[in-house]
Amino acid sequence: MEASRGLEIEKKYDVDDDAAVPALEQAAGVARTGKPHTDLLEAVYFDTPAHDLAARRITLRRRTGGTDAGWHLKLPPTAAATAEGPAPRTELHAPLGRPDAVPDSLLAHLHAYLRGSVPVPVVRLETRRTTYPLYGDDGVHLADLADDHVTAERLAGRDKGTSAHGQWREWEVELVHGGPALFGPVEELLTAAGARPAGHASKLARALGAGKAGAKRSNGAAPDDDANGSDAGSNPALLAGKRAPAAAVVTVFVASQIDEILAIDAAVRLEEPEAVHTMRSSARRIRSVLAAYGKLYRASPVRRLRGELKWLGRLLGEPRDAEVLRAQLRSQLADLPPGEGLAAATAAVDHRTGENFDAAYRLVQEALGSARYFRLLDNLEDFRDNPPVRADAVTSGRKAAAKAVDKGARKLKRSHKAATRARRGTDQELALHRVRKDAKRLRYVAESAALVRGKRAAKVAKAARRQQKILGSFQDAVVARELLTALAGDGSDPPTADVYTELLSQQDAIMLAAHANYLKARKKSRDLFRRGII
Repeated sequence: MEASRGLEIEKKYDVDDDAAVPALEQAAGVARTGKPHTDLLEAVYFDTPAHDLAARRITLRRRTGGTDAGWHLKLPPTAAATAEGPAPRTELHAPLGRPDAVPDSLLAHLHAYLRGSVPVPVVRLETRRTTYPLYGDDGVHLADLADDHVTAERLAGRDKGTSAHGQWREWEVELVHGGPALFGPVEELLTAAGARPAGHASKLARALGAGKAGAKRSNGAAPDDDANGSDAGSNPALLAGKRAPAAAVVTVFVASQIDEILAIDAAVRLEEPEAVHTMRSSARRIRSVLAAYGKLYRASPVRRLRGELKWLGRLLGEPRDAEVLRAQLRSQLADLPPGEGLAAATAAVDHRTGENFDAAYRLVQEALGSARYFRLLDNLEDFRDNPPVRADAVTSGRKAAAKAVDKGARKLKRSHKAATRARRGTDQELALHRVRKDAKRLRYVAESAALVRGKRAAKVAKAARRQQKILGSFQDAVVARELLTALAGDGSDPPTADVYTELLSQQDAIMLAAHANYLKARKKSRDLFRRGII
């Protein structure tokens, strides 16, 4: 059964046992407070013995009592908090089921973090919760204030059975249909009543004790003030100014792509649309940037990392290519007028592309459960947190970024010249495919450079992306032609063969148009690439 999904926006406060809940209807925007009701909740939190989930601000629990009994998975915010209130968190729910078996619908979202480990019960919380509903003038249920008296017991790990924070009280304001602007007026009342901003991200974090959870960055890494930029992954503001080191540019960019891979991992496992494409693009971005800035680092660890990213990219490429091909040919078939042979051709295309997609996706699913993939994630995070920067590689980020972009532009120029000299047919097709790859690499490197070079680098990335997209349609037509030629050679009846012939003619037209559009795009961006971003 698929897990239900929702967004949670809440703010927590520490409060003493003798504090009185204030008259919340006095807060601006609140018309009245509903009748409070009390529930007894018991929640068992699951994690690895090393608390890997808690360190990433992820909580997994099975709760009984109250109105939302069941399994709950809370993922870390994907955006920063605003002046009005905290960032929303995604919360997934699943039915109670067995008390010792985490539902598969929730585990799918955790494999990238568990990496082969099995979550076990680590903390039990008993909470006496009194809830105060807050309503607006129009009767809309704006928010709830939860007054929680909590008792915690550790169940696993070296601190089992002991806790410096075994009992406490906290207030929690959670939006229902109200907006973040409500937090300010309510907080004024709570603060006046003795509340303080919570010193913990969650009840689990407090139960585990200070320093046990939340000590790592949201992407799983411990903070570090390395001068070469290893802390930049969590703080892009460190790139401000002209003196940001080159390694910081790489770290910030790579960190963002690692976060993307981790965030999209579950969607790939669940076969959600565009998920494979997103993960593949992130892997390619990291690989391209590591190649462009390779001289900053010791060669061996970067070479190994790029090799493993290439392995992942190839695996993801197979189902992605089959997915694109199927969508392309389905669209072209749908545009053909009804006639004899159309149904047979459509069925054959669906069967062949579907067969290729299913076989490729099975390999992806196997890979995502492998020790090799989990080791790659570990190595990526280790590169982010402990970059193997050479001792003599201290250089300006702006200077290194400009050189990397200009080098990529020169490489793209060489591949373009090779394509113009190639003979029409297979040689030209292969040469244009190389141009497309080089345009994609230039795009990714320019995206990284935009962190410190601004609009100029962004313009280069945009122009390279345009060439990549145009030549992508050219390459898609080449692949479609190969499939259609194979299907036509399987001995189709004449009406079906006529459909294939028409589709083959369309691929030729697409390739001609794409080539012409590419030449126009190339001419338009020629001066931009020549001037570079220095």
